[in-house]
Amino acid sequence: MGRAYQNRKDSMAKTADQKSKVYSKYGREIYVCAKKGGIDPDGNLALRGLIDRAKKDQVPAHVIDKAIEKAKGGGGEDFDIARYEGFGPGNCMVIVECLTDNPNRTFGDVRQCFTKTKTKIGTQGSVSHMFDQSAIFVYPGDDEEAVLEALMMDDVDVTDIECEDGMITIFAPHTEFFKAKQALNNAFGEIDFEVAEIQFVPQTTTPIESDDVEMFEKFLDMLNDVDDVQRVYHNAEI
Repeated sequence: MGRAYQNRKDSMAKTADQKSKVYSKYGREIYVCAKKGGIDPDGNLALRGLIDRAKKDQVPAHVIDKAIEKAKGGGGEDFDIARYEGFGPGNCMVIVECLTDNPNRTFGDVRQCFTKTKTKIGTQGSVSHMFDQSAIFVYPGDDEEAVLEALMMDDVDVTDIECEDGMITIFAPHTEFFKAKQALNNAFGEIDFEVAEIQFVPQTTTPIESDDVEMFEKFLDMLNDVDDVQRVYHNAEI
């Protein structure tokens, strides 16, 4: 399973313009999370995890603070989660997660990304049954047995643990996210996680070759340029 999961840092924006889009996506997600669950990170564990992830991705503090202040005001936009599925270049399976205040606009924008790359957006459930929604933790380490023992001691359900290149990767059911994170911190102190989030992990991969590679990269770039798109998961293996 290991390297098949989508670590967003792999495709993080490099230019100033792209970085601003990353900041905007984080700002929107933090705003929605704080508005729904409360602005105090100590009482809203989802918000605390999101802020930690934003800091890891070098999102400026003023972006985070502005989003929380906006949520504190109580007004503002109402965003809903929208999820679209389909088949991308090379017939790979794709899940697109969005936060939107206008579902019709967002669907049109996402569908255009599929259409312009000669691929097909599908119906709800068309590919998601081939993904597992998993809690994923990645951090430096080399003792899989100690990690497994710590998680089992706290009765955490573990799907898989891998150790590669000095990094421990833990997969668990998404419902175990906060329990697993707390168990790891209790056992090993405050861990500086490279990845600590819930993602869609593909059960199988689809090789992408030759001409499809360029089209696949274009497809991802187009989706990343859509303001409402927060995350893109796929099973492509280039």
